Amino acid sequence: MSVQNALLSGKVALITGASSGIGAAAARVFAAEGAAVVLAARREQQLADLVDELTGKGLEACYAVTDVTSDAEVARAVQAAVSRYGRLDAAFNNAGYGAEQTPLHLMEQEVFDRIIDVNLRGVWSCMRHEIPAMLAAGGGAIVNTSSVAGLVATPVAAPYVVSKHAVVGLTKAAANEYGAQGIRVNAVAPGTTRSEMIEQWLAIRPDIEARLHEATPQPRTAAPEEIAEAAAWLCSDRASFVTGAVLPVDGGYTVR
Repeated sequence: MSVQNALLSGKVALITGASSGIGAAAARVFAAEGAAVVLAARREQQLADLVDELTGKGLEACYAVTDVTSDAEVARAVQAAVSRYGRLDAAFNNAGYGAEQTPLHLMEQEVFDRIIDVNLRGVWSCMRHEIPAMLAAGGGAIVNTSSVAGLVATPVAAPYVVSKHAVVGLTKAAANEYGAQGIRVNAVAPGTTRSEMIEQWLAIRPDIEARLHEATPQPRTAAPEEIAEAAAWLCSDRASFVTGAVLPVDGGYTVR
């Protein structure tokens, strides 16, 4: 497929959590599909290496070191996109944080606060700055990363479940508020996906993956690229009448 006919040809896209996992996969997918990508995450070396990889292939990419819990840093990342490319057309708000599986009554307040700060307030902060840039450009598309834990309760992960359910509500509220102004807002809800968070869980509980497979009609772990492909479609004009949707990319986990 030529860049001119690609899914995101000519679009400018901001991707958070872009230094690894689903975010890094999205950087590669979005850029290959024709978008100029602005990559945001905390780890500068990983961002720089990924930008070098993409630009070495003739793709358009830059980065902005960003902690999504810092409103000022989020504002700078959005401004970096507008300053460099003149507008912002799409955003994949993917930065997230998970913690070890702990019963609710044993969870430390600091852990709860950190999960909510990154997974919920971080998404809100991103949208708060992305939306004005998209309104100035005449519209756009936002995709937020929720989780199957945003659709059903998963064991001993109450703060994570709370944060991801809240992302669903925030997505629907924004879709309702800005649809008439040309901004679509959707969410993806990944199931078990090969990511740093899953690797950390498996290091502690190696049995978890097999148990999740047993509960999934497609009994396997997704590649990050499979989630990224869904986000790219939702950001594209081919999803032009889709807003307020939460797309499970979970191998059927949530149908059980």
